[in-house]
Amino acid sequence: MADPVFLITGASSGIGAATARAASQAGYRLALAARSTDRLQELVSELGGPERAVAISCDVTEFDQQQAMVATTLERFGRLDVAFANAGFGAKRGFESESPELWRAMVLTNVYGAALTIRATIAALRESRGHLLLTGSVAGRRAQPGSLYSATKWAVTAMGESARQELNGTGVRVTLIEPGAVDTPFFDDRPTAALGPDDVARAVMFAVTQPAHVDINEILVRPTAQDG
Repeated sequence: MADPVFLITGASSGIGAATARAASQAGYRLALAARSTDRLQELVSELGGPERAVAISCDVTEFDQQQAMVATTLERFGRLDVAFANAGFGAKRGFESESPELWRAMVLTNVYGAALTIRATIAALRESRGHLLLTGSVAGRRAQPGSLYSATKWAVTAMGESARQELNGTGVRVTLIEPGAVDTPFFDDRPTAALGPDDVARAVMFAVTQPAHVDINEILVRPTAQDG
């Protein structure tokens, strides 16, 4: 298929931006979504301009904005082949840390936002027999002390498997990407032993570029030096 279409939420930096670059190199047209489009516009220019990419303002916690994101993608490019529910952020560990307001925003973004991305893209992915990816975390496989963030990623782990079961038989593949420590703006204090965003992007593209009959359901990728 020529010029397939790859949609990414949380595309303005980190894993999202690195995946956009990798997907562009693989021949995809890009729908790039984030709350602010300033950095997205720069990425669109880098990846070939409006013929190859579109920047879309989208707060993933608002379903009407997610619906508009998908509508813009289909209007611009006519199809949707890959949807990557990547938007999310973290919080300090400790149930006496952070504000309840930040907790609420994190849960809504990481869990509700990912679910809305599935809901908004599922019809188009069925039409194209496409691929759904979600950004989980190693924290979604083993609980971390005092980590509500970990709980949100456990939810994403379950969501990925639930989506896979619902989509079984439709031709749509589902992959959960579970990074360990990644050197991205996610951290205030950058980890010294960490993956780079490009490392995670390669894992994403490994899953996406398998033959249609191969569904890589989970990829857990950690830096060699990470013990947890």
